[in-house]
Amino acid sequence: MIHESIGNYRELEFAYDKLSLEEGFELTDFMGKVRINRTPQGLLLDVNFQAYAVGQCVRCLENYQQLLTTEFQELFAYRSRHTRDEELFVPEDGNIDLEPLTYENFLLVVPIKALCRADCKGLCPVCGTNLNETACEHTEAQIKY
Repeated sequence: MIHESIGNYRELEFAYDKLSLEEGFELTDFMGKVRINRTPQGLLLDVNFQAYAVGQCVRCLENYQQLLTTEFQELFAYRSRHTRDEELFVPEDGNIDLEPLTYENFLLVVPIKALCRADCKGLCPVCGTNLNETACEHTEAQIKY
């Protein structure tokens, strides 16, 4: 792409059953598309990925598969006298490693308060029973907050 005319582009599709990113971040059913556009400044990447990651529900503490989707755009600049040190640069060999950007952007979409489902009943505050699976003898009236 480096030596192609300005305005040229390529689309790459990705699909992996399992993908391990930095810090042991595991994704399954990973799929998506990257469009690489040749611009005067460098290579502009439009990225759209989705995958499943193991999440833990904040109410019932059960693990579940949560769907994560991320879209981001990044410019990998050609080195010139007008570029700044904080910019991402097109590597000398022309191969761009998307792992760090993919990891960072997936981390941004992980919910802070993840729920296995919207109507999750959580745990009984007295005995710890998962109220989604069974009922316990404690009622709302008996629980003192």
